[in-house]
Amino acid sequence: MVLHAHIANDHTPSGIAEMDSDIFSRDFKEISLRHDVEDGIFWCHMNQKGRPSYTYALGAEIQQVHDWVERRSAFVDQGPSDDLRYFVSASKTPGVFNLGGDLRHFAEKIMTRDLPAMRAYAETCVRMQYAHATGFGAPVITMALVQGDALGGGFEHALAFDVLVAERSARFGLPEIVFNLFPGMGAYSFLLRRVGRKVTEELILGGKIMSAEDLHEMGIVDILVDDGAGEAAIIDYTRKHRARFHAERAVYAARKAANPVSLDELLDITNIWAETAMQLSDSDVRKMQRLANAQEHRMARQRPRAL
Repeated sequence: MVLHAHIANDHTPSGIAEMDSDIFSRDFKEISLRHDVEDGIFWCHMNQKGRPSYTYALGAEIQQVHDWVERRSAFVDQGPSDDLRYFVSASKTPGVFNLGGDLRHFAEKIMTRDLPAMRAYAETCVRMQYAHATGFGAPVITMALVQGDALGGGFEHALAFDVLVAERSARFGLPEIVFNLFPGMGAYSFLLRRVGRKVTEELILGGKIMSAEDLHEMGIVDILVDDGAGEAAIIDYTRKHRARFHAERAVYAARKAANPVSLDELLDITNIWAETAMQLSDSDVRKMQRLANAQEHRMARQRPRAL
């Protein structure tokens, strides 16, 4: 876990300072946190040791951070809130933002015909997505920084934020169609509001892997930066637009009010996803397992060997 050298300053209310200390004292295994107080940026990096996917363990730790941000916002009236204006989700895994759903879990539950388990997993994910999309009820702007592959649920995750920042070598895709399924945890809802029905369905049914530049041209990636410059670009962005923060946040709030993504909508779609998963053939499930194998082999090759 990485912590900014100055978690609080002389202008930080004591209640907020105590809450900051609380979140950074926790023994997280799946995420890494940093709070850049002067720039008002809270960084939440996914930092998984295994296959970088959406597991219950990752979700539980992210939920703790969400709860903390929401509780912290209750102290805003007690003092200045400039020290937490932006919440950024990123990844510490080289070349990977997130590879999506827990394919091993899916295959097991499909083979045992466990529809309730599939629904429970999907509901956990979309509740997290809804929290990202609504900024946890806190006065923040949310940003996703994609440095590497954002596939399936990883792509969905990035779409939920107010601003999507990507480095040029980042790749995005919704490969679920390969095993006769569709991305059921936010992709349709969030893409629909960015690019409309036709493009949304082409992306989902096409299953193509696309570059950050392609998605920037389509209006899905908001900010495109050079490789290795992602964090610096976000810091520069927050400093350059510091004076307009409240107006910018209001514009994003207006966007959500004009075309909201409701939790009920997300849950309805996850139910369609879970029921569709139960219809997959043995061949489809084997394709899912082969994809999981390929991703795990890739990650094994990336990790340095123990001496």
